Amino acid sequence: MIPTDRLHQLRRLLSHRHAVPANDLQHDLGISRATLTRDIRDLRDTFGAPVIFDRDQGGYRLETDNHDFGPQFELPGLWFSAEEIHALLTMQYLLANLDSSGLLGPHIQPLLGRLGRLLGSADDAGAEVARRIRIQTVGARSFRLEHFQAVGSATLRRRRLVIEYHARSRDQTTRREVSPQRLIHYRDNWYLDAWCHLRNELRSFAIDAICRAEIIDRAARDIDDTTLDEVLGSGYGIFAGARVEWAVLRFSAERSRWVAQEKWHPDQQGRPLDDGRFELRVPYSQEPELLMDILRHGRHVEVIEPAALRDAVRTEHAAAAKKNSG
Repeated sequence: MIPTDRLHQLRRLLSHRHAVPANDLQHDLGISRATLTRDIRDLRDTFGAPVIFDRDQGGYRLETDNHDFGPQFELPGLWFSAEEIHALLTMQYLLANLDSSGLLGPHIQPLLGRLGRLLGSADDAGAEVARRIRIQTVGARSFRLEHFQAVGSATLRRRRLVIEYHARSRDQTTRREVSPQRLIHYRDNWYLDAWCHLRNELRSFAIDAICRAEIIDRAARDIDDTTLDEVLGSGYGIFAGARVEWAVLRFSAERSRWVAQEKWHPDQQGRPLDDGRFELRVPYSQEPELLMDILRHGRHVEVIEPAALRDAVRTEHAAAAKKNSG
């Protein structure tokens, strides 16, 4: 693999001149003709750079009119930070799990190839990186690609959508006109924050619960980011709302070793207690998702307040015990 410093130097030489003779490149880089040939091959095949040999001009240059490569290509550094690796792998996973037979198919596959080259630009090949680093998702729900495309397009084009939406909590399907505001990827699932013209308020819609989506030729109503965050981003998880309460939870010393390192909400507050337990304070607006997270810890968590949440957890435990009593 071509060293990173020489990679960038070669890229600069090819960018700053119309066509560069091979002898000039060898001299400027201090390398042999065989090494130059390998470097050109790496630049072209590994990083997707549109490098050609122009016989009329007698040198190498970047082919700016080659539509197979496109107008841009990237030359990453030798190392990626942990955050960058995770971001690239997450993007690769999300793209790989989209239906490539849809309208996005022709665009997804080249992008996946490009990500593979980027991930393989370090010491290990892309296949080895994919083998050694895995992203496992739990609870991801499937959705229709055409619905995702319509939602994404309307969101960016600032157009309204007419959707048929299945509310699982009530097992009802309603037809709504919405003004999309932003797409959210949360806990391995996609959601749409939108102004619902039927309810005349901001709502979050699970993309997988959309049964039909149609873009209509009406401008979307714009809601400022501050209002969006206040109404949909202040409480716990995707079930946020305007009225926020604080849950106070205390975890056993055993479970605290995990919970103390977990992020339940950006505004959470936590502190270790003298007896080894851990107290976590979390803002929330509606109970469903927070209740599910509390219940998964079973006897290892105690709800201190509010009383309504404590009662809800007690009721769920009692119902579960009755159902599994034999």
